[in-house]
Amino acid sequence: MRLIHPAPGPVPGGDAEPDLAELYAYPGDRWLRLNMVASADGGTWLDGLSGGLSGRGDRKVFGVLRGLADVVMAGAATVRAEGYGPAKPRKSWAALRAGRTAVPPIAVVTASLELDLSGPLFTEADPDARTIVVTCEAAPRDRREETARHAEVIVAGRDRVDLALAVKELGGRGLGRVLCEGGARLNAQLAAAGLVDELCLTVSPLMIGGDAARVLDGPASPTRLRLAHVLEDEGFLITRYVREG
Repeated sequence: MRLIHPAPGPVPGGDAEPDLAELYAYPGDRWLRLNMVASADGGTWLDGLSGGLSGRGDRKVFGVLRGLADVVMAGAATVRAEGYGPAKPRKSWAALRAGRTAVPPIAVVTASLELDLSGPLFTEADPDARTIVVTCEAAPRDRREETARHAEVIVAGRDRVDLALAVKELGGRGLGRVLCEGGARLNAQLAAAGLVDELCLTVSPLMIGGDAARVLDGPASPTRLRLAHVLEDEGFLITRYVREG
């Protein structure tokens, strides 16, 4: 993996792997970043999953981003499709997570609460980093009560999930550095609410066609970004954009 933007200075002793923890360090205690992978023609899944678009370098960055985050957010559809489980501790996270739980909790956003509460995301989560479910008042009461027996529940909004309130509630629990892993609809809703501070986007050297969604799948919400850096690994371009203003 090599840094190609901004142009790196000379490295004593020759080439060296970029310091990913330094490159992706959060600039503050309250920050929301999206992390996505897309094909060269803009699709965000292959055969229904994002993993077919990923590569070695992208997976390495994925691990560092999880290690840096206070909480990992994902929409319920993504959790179901990708077979989410809880984050697993890594030796490489020890320094990144000093003073925090060994792993970041997963926060699932869902208005319907259609979740498999018997799955590993709920049964195998670290007791110190229980899975969080973010829902709204309109969610069926019986499902809310059942979910609360298996996870931490945040109720944000009445008829739909109020994402600004959800992010505020997470911050109030000391989980202000949010890593959102999609899906595309949740990304679009966060962007429309003006909550996205950063986009980490890996461009895979594949064209796939088909009907895969773009990174944002929702109403137009133009957000001007500044290119912070670009890494290259085996033809994958691993980019980081930060919102301007």
